[in-house]
Amino acid sequence: MRVWNRHHRIVDVPRERVGALIDTLSADGDKLWPVDAWPPLRFDRPLGVGADGGHGPVRYHVESYEPGRSVRFRFTAPRGFDGFHEFTLRATEKGEIELAHLMVLRLRCPAWFTYPLLWRPMHDALLEDCLDRAERELTGTVETPARWSRYVRLLRNLISGKRPFRLSENKVPPMSTTAIK
Repeated sequence: MRVWNRHHRIVDVPRERVGALIDTLSADGDKLWPVDAWPPLRFDRPLGVGADGGHGPVRYHVESYEPGRSVRFRFTAPRGFDGFHEFTLRATEKGEIELAHLMVLRLRCPAWFTYPLLWRPMHDALLEDCLDRAERELTGTVETPARWSRYVRLLRNLISGKRPFRLSENKVPPMSTTAIK
């Protein structure tokens, strides 16, 4: 099974400002990753080719990095993920800047089952939160804030062990923020 999953946001700010967000990934003061609601992105060294790390149970290493332009991560976990995810920038025809996240996977067992049931909904929610954070950082506001689905709220409650389930709330307390050693 193959997966092609893309999220993006278009902002009317200079390319350098958007690229600077990519460069803060995993650093103290990360301005792109939604650390307020999701496990932080951490690496064994500063962002650069060869750095190993991830967030929560998801692991990868930095395969390529062009400061201010793009970064690509190659998955090493969870089991069954064979592929990459990346942040890139491009100028639109109107001269605005598109910040995009692309994930391309070839799923193997057990990910055939876990991806649609767990990983995809959580990934999609995390990435929309990430892009909301970028838009807020760059423009001071978010035109259309992302909302977690009932299913994502249920999964987060189950994972964090919170009960009773409150499906009417949009956000629940952050998941574990244990850093990678």
